Amino acid sequence: MEVSKIENLPPPPGIISSIKAGFDVVASHITAILLPLLLNLFMWLGPRLRMDALFDSIKDDVVSLWQTGGIPLEEIQLILEWYDRTIPNVNLFWFLRTLPIGISSLLLPKGTLDTPLGDPAIWQVGAPGLFGWTFLLTFLGWVGGALYYRSVAWVVLADKAQVAGVFSAILQSILISFLSNFLIMALLFPIMFLLFLTAQFSVFLTNLFVLFLCLAAMWIIVPIFFWPLGVFMKKQNVFTSMLSSIQLTRFTLPTSSLFVLAVFLLAYGLNFLWRIPSENSWMALVGILGHSFVTTALLAASFIYYRDMSVWLQIVLERLRPNGMVKQA
Repeated sequence: MEVSKIENLPPPPGIISSIKAGFDVVASHITAILLPLLLNLFMWLGPRLRMDALFDSIKDDVVSLWQTGGIPLEEIQLILEWYDRTIPNVNLFWFLRTLPIGISSLLLPKGTLDTPLGDPAIWQVGAPGLFGWTFLLTFLGWVGGALYYRSVAWVVLADKAQVAGVFSAILQSILISFLSNFLIMALLFPIMFLLFLTAQFSVFLTNLFVLFLCLAAMWIIVPIFFWPLGVFMKKQNVFTSMLSSIQLTRFTLPTSSLFVLAVFLLAYGLNFLWRIPSENSWMALVGILGHSFVTTALLAASFIYYRDMSVWLQIVLERLRPNGMVKQA
């Protein structure tokens, strides 16, 4: 009988050790926080790009259309109250914060946010420019995210030759951003439809379906989280990087899920701390600095975890191959 043994396997990368290494790397290369710092400062002290003037210009016509359609006045009043609370707070510069690749920002870019310098400048966008501004800001967010990820990968990797070139990083980032958002939207519509159907039959079925979605979400969130990293660390194209991410998730899902969860909880939890100072106080600068450092350190930790886990997984797979096994009679 043939018995297979795998001996002296190295331990997988630890979650805590990867996060600690990320903080150490960024502390040694503090300039890596420059892009999120600049974006946060712009969101805080810069102008506001609003569209409430555009909505005000068509509000009367929309209300007349609703009245003609038989919508009760009470419902119209509720909609208008929601409009007065929401639309003036919308700052279109929010589109600079793109996902899954983008520069992290702390401050919610409200259109009425106070600053220590006084009232910010207000720029209004009209109907012809709304689409143009949206496309331009999204594109700038993709480019800025690519440069940010590449700069963090640069400080993480000892061999700078492995870091993707600037043009390649930008191109692959745009493709990943477009494809990942398309994938999410393609999944969102049938999921919302199924939620609507289950809600018509039973609350229990709806809750059961939501629980199933939460468990299944990790099979989507984790691969998307690691998808861009192969582009910047291994010079992979968008499809090769996607396959590498799926393979990593397939064999390391429990540990990788915990790592992604830890990164999210640290970033999200510390944001409450960074937002303690009032936006119209210069003490908010402390929160901006803290946020820029922590989010960059967590991104560096993600690169380190991805690099080390990929190496560990390659070693394990090689030893699991038949020609790498120890045979005994």
